[in-house]
Amino acid sequence: MMIGKGKRLLLPDLLVILAGTLADQYTKYLAVRFLKGQAAIPLIPGVLELRYLENRGAAFGFFQGQKIFFIVMTVLVLIAFTFILLHMPPTKKYLPLHIMGSFLVAGALGNFIDRLRLDYVVDFIYIRLIDFPVFNVADMFVSFVSVLGLVLIIWGPYREDDFSFLKEALRALMFWK
Repeated sequence: MMIGKGKRLLLPDLLVILAGTLADQYTKYLAVRFLKGQAAIPLIPGVLELRYLENRGAAFGFFQGQKIFFIVMTVLVLIAFTFILLHMPPTKKYLPLHIMGSFLVAGALGNFIDRLRLDYVVDFIYIRLIDFPVFNVADMFVSFVSVLGLVLIIWGPYREDDFSFLKEALRALMFWK
């Protein structure tokens, strides 16, 4: 079972998750403290601004008011990625995937904490230039990791058999070994 070998990276994974989650929560704290009830603050006029928003939906405001759905989905994602991180080989080749998986978990946790604590997610970054939906640091983690992960898996140094550890993680997840 690969879980024993993976323990060498468990502490760094946990530190990335903790640092990412704390960064997300701290920036949201600042947004609530300095932006809530205030006019938007332009950082780059016409391009980027800070604007407070309480998002009761998913990314880009989809599925408004579906708190239970988001809590269940987030718990499932957190369980799945925990099993994946625990079963991923602790070699240098997998280090980028460990870091990305850890930031993905941090992003999911950051928004999960908001949903449990506030019943909504605090968003505050707005790209006015392209009228992009308001987002937060956790959203940046999840979006960046998703795109980078796809690029690495398709064009990176990984072959299909490099992901054989996923079979073991899936087996363990399904049978809770």
